[in-house]
Amino acid sequence: MKAYQPTPAITKLLARFDAELMELLKDELKNYNERNRFKNNKQLAVQQTLTAA
Repeated sequence: MKAYQPTPAITKLLARFDAELMELLKDELKNYNERNRFKNNKQLAVQQTLTAA
């Protein structure tokens, strides 16, 4: 069986794809965290107290 030898073009393409995918995942995680900021009632109560003050 012949060993796989990636060409520089394929390596560059994979690096770009990997960077793009990582950027998309980071954006999705940031958006998710903004939508679901407070996980439990204690954190929510503290936040409501702080905003009321």
